[in-house]
Amino acid sequence: MGVIHQPATLRRLALASVIANVGIVVTGGVVRLTSSGLGCPTWPTCTNSSLVPTAATAGHGLIEFSNRMLTFVLVVIAVATLVVSVIQRRERPLATVALLGIPAQAVLGGITVLTELNPWAVGCHFLLSMGIIAVTYTLWWRLAHLPLDDVAIVPSAAAILLSRIVAVAVLAVLALGTVVTGSGPHAGDTRNGRVHRNGLDPAAMSQLHADAVMILIGLTIGLLILAIALHLRASAIAAVKWLLVIELAQGLIGFVQYFTHLPALLVAVHMLGACLVWLATLQVLFALRAPVRDSPAVEQKRSAVAVS
Repeated sequence: MGVIHQPATLRRLALASVIANVGIVVTGGVVRLTSSGLGCPTWPTCTNSSLVPTAATAGHGLIEFSNRMLTFVLVVIAVATLVVSVIQRRERPLATVALLGIPAQAVLGGITVLTELNPWAVGCHFLLSMGIIAVTYTLWWRLAHLPLDDVAIVPSAAAILLSRIVAVAVLAVLALGTVVTGSGPHAGDTRNGRVHRNGLDPAAMSQLHADAVMILIGLTIGLLILAIALHLRASAIAAVKWLLVIELAQGLIGFVQYFTHLPALLVAVHMLGACLVWLATLQVLFALRAPVRDSPAVEQKRSAVAVS
C-alpha cells in the first residue's frame, strides 16, 4: 500500500491543517500587535505598483506580506488533504469545505485591508478562522476515531444539551473578545494618523466580556458535575476537565493583560488561548457523543508508547 493510500496519511494531513490554521491566527495577531496591518496598504498586491514589499514598506510591509504568504502553506496542506481524501474516498465533503474556507478567508482579509482595518471586518476575519478550525478539527476527529456500533451506550441527552450550551457560550465569548479588541488600543496600524476603532467604551466592553467568561466557566463546572454524576465515560469527563483548565488559564491571562495595560506578548498568548479554548470545546462536543475507539494506527502507536 502506497503512502497516499494509508489512512494515517490523511489523518496527519488533517492534523497539520488544524495546526496551520491555529498558527495563522497567531501570526495574524502578530501583524496587528506590531502595527503592521497596513504594512501592505492594498490587496491582493502589497502596493499599487508591487506584488511584494518595497523599500518604502520595508519592516511592517515584510511582516504583513509574510503573513499573507502563510496562506499558501494552508493551501498546499488543504489541497493535499482533499486529493488524498478523494483517492481514499473518505471525508471528501469536509476536506472540500476546509479548502474553500481559505480563499474565503483571503478575500475577507483583503476587505479588512481595503477598509483600513475596520474593526468589525477584523473581528469577522478572526471568527471565520474559528469556523475553519472547527471544520479541520472535525475532519481530524472523524479520521482518528471510529464509531463503536456494537456498544449499547446511549449518550446522555442532558449532557449533550449542556455541552451545546457551553459551545454557544464559547462562541459568544469569542465574539465579544473581538468587540473588546476593536475598542482597545491595538488597532493594527494607522492611516493618516487616524486609529480605526469601533467607538465602544473599552472598559464597558471588557466588563461585558469578563461577565460572559464567568458565565462560561460556571456552565463548564456544571457540565463537569453532571458528567461525573451520570458516570459518563472517563474520556468524556477528562475532556470537560481539560476545557475547564484551559478556560481558567485563559481567564487568568485576560485578567493579567487587562491590568497590565495589554502588553503585546500577553495579547498574542491570549489569542492562542482562544484557539485552544475552541479546540477543547470541540473535543467536549465529540467526546460526549456516541462512544468511539481510536483508529487502528492510533491504537498501535499508543500501545507502543505504553510498552516503552
